[in-house]
Amino acid sequence: MEPNIFSVLPFIFLLLSIAAMPFIAPKFWHENYHYVSLGLAFVTAVYYIIITKGWDLMHSLEEYVMFISLLTALYVVSGGILINIKGLATPLRNTVLLAIGGVLANIIGTTGASMLLIRPFIKSNKLRITNFHIVFFIFIVSNVGGALTPIGDPPLFLGFLKGVPFFWIMDKVFFKWLIALAALLLIFYIADYVNFKKAPAEIEEKEKKSKEQLTITGSHNFIFLAVIIASVFITEPLFLREGIMLLTAFISYKVTKKDIHKRNHFNFHPIKEVAWLFIGIFITMTPALELLRVHSTELGVTSPTQYYWFTGVLSGFLDNAPTYLTFLTAAMGIYGLDINSVQNVLAFIAEHESHVVAISISAVFFGAMTYIGNGPNFMVKSIADNQNVETPSFFKYMYRFSIPILVPLYIIIWWFFIR
Repeated sequence: MEPNIFSVLPFIFLLLSIAAMPFIAPKFWHENYHYVSLGLAFVTAVYYIIITKGWDLMHSLEEYVMFISLLTALYVVSGGILINIKGLATPLRNTVLLAIGGVLANIIGTTGASMLLIRPFIKSNKLRITNFHIVFFIFIVSNVGGALTPIGDPPLFLGFLKGVPFFWIMDKVFFKWLIALAALLLIFYIADYVNFKKAPAEIEEKEKKSKEQLTITGSHNFIFLAVIIASVFITEPLFLREGIMLLTAFISYKVTKKDIHKRNHFNFHPIKEVAWLFIGIFITMTPALELLRVHSTELGVTSPTQYYWFTGVLSGFLDNAPTYLTFLTAAMGIYGLDINSVQNVLAFIAEHESHVVAISISAVFFGAMTYIGNGPNFMVKSIADNQNVETPSFFKYMYRFSIPILVPLYIIIWWFFIR
């Protein structure tokens, strides 16, 4: 049975709460955000149990377990790797670090790269860090960087599980990825150069006194990271992959010296915040995605341009992974193809390559539009907040950074490669 249009209200209320409550009532939100998330999720859950006997809800919970298990494992293991960068944090060095993160995102995922590098990035810039440092880290490392491989970002991994060949997407989006990454790195370099020149002279002198040095402690955790990445390819039985990930994280946490966690400012608050908020998001967005899937043909979404913009805009607010899957399902359905058939998926990407490219690249890129567009975004913000680093509010992130910086870039990508 099709969900009622009013069933999306809990999702809308949750989004508005995440966006506005930290600004309107910060103390109340900090103490009660998990109750708000669970309360709204409960309303949707009751509705779905009554209307659909819970099947759609169980599918959302299954996806949530997969989502939070990967994020938790990568968060815990990367928290045991202490990267210490000493010396003068110049704009060039910062830009190179973000570029490395953008490339690394395709190897250990946007979550892995973000959790591995955000702490040393903050520490190396501690004398002059401001909100644009965190925002561009989210843009580059947590999102755009991971567009080349299924490991890079959750939407592409879902496509891989459905039958999209592993290296297919890299071949199709490489130059789009390179242009977007280079543009963001250039903009960041200019902004950081201005910030660097405005910094008091004593800050520069203090940093210069520290000899250039890179040290890595807890390197045994790279083995655990490799285990987590390898387990991504396990598809059955259900939740075996997630069990391996969480067990690996538990072992990593236990064998890592407490001093490393202490020096890394490691605690479980960021992942707890993401876990509580995203269980609400995954459950309350279920009717929104179902309505979108059922009525996608009525919306007239049939061209690469339409898939690019519809997938992109909604990826910023509905989490990019399920949005990707919804539009890929709808696109294939127009031609009578089943996304659960590998043969159908291969036939579709052979005949309608431009559709899949548009959906794939927009899901990854537009995940950077808000804090909730992609899982690592909120985690990076939470880690920065816990280290007393200034981060923009939900709305400020959009109107000051993502809309004026990302939208023009994404228009250029669309104009030259998609339309």
